[in-house]
Amino acid sequence: METITFEQLPQAVTRLHEKLDHIEQLLREANDHSPKTDELLTIAQAAEFLNLSTPTIYGKVSRNEIPVNKQGKRLYFYKSELAEWIKSGRKKTVTEIAQEADEYLANRKKGNR
Repeated sequence: METITFEQLPQAVTRLHEKLDHIEQLLREANDHSPKTDELLTIAQAAEFLNLSTPTIYGKVSRNEIPVNKQGKRLYFYKSELAEWIKSGRKKTVTEIAQEADEYLANRKKGNR
């Protein structure tokens, strides 16, 4: 390790600061690429996440309407699965329906030629 004089101190601090910035950037990139574990929710947490009552969740589980994991008598839910379940119930807009109809008719006309 080299000895730093008082006159060299500002440059040394600058180099140190640059190295710290580089290390922070590497750590952020490593965190972005690491696999994230999916959050596991209890029935009460799932009800809160979905803004539904616990009895409503039990009803949906019994009718197999909602993705669930069961271990013994306990029910567990993955947050990502619940989010996907919510997204799957999305209704299309009138514009989206019209666009799909136009695409269908255009493809149908191509097939008849």
